[in-house]
Amino acid sequence: MRLYDLRQKDVINTRTCRLLGCISDLDIDCKTGCILALIVPGPGRLCWFLGRDFEYFIPWRCIVQIGADIILVDVDEDEVRKKCG
Repeated sequence: MRLYDLRQKDVINTRTCRLLGCISDLDIDCKTGCILALIVPGPGRLCWFLGRDFEYFIPWRCIVQIGADIILVDVDEDEVRKKCG
């Protein structure tokens, strides 16, 4: 599967049944080439004009299932939230 294919899928948290968004980037270990985390942008400040306050860094181990249209994850949203900038 390519990053392009992953970016087309919605990420849904199974704990809250909430749509987190779509993948914007991946965190990859340069030495091993393994994917460490999915990066999903948080909601925009004001209609997305002023940027974002945070992103979700979802560890690879928290992925429950990758389907045709969605990616199910099991995360505590407060724990995977990282400030932008």
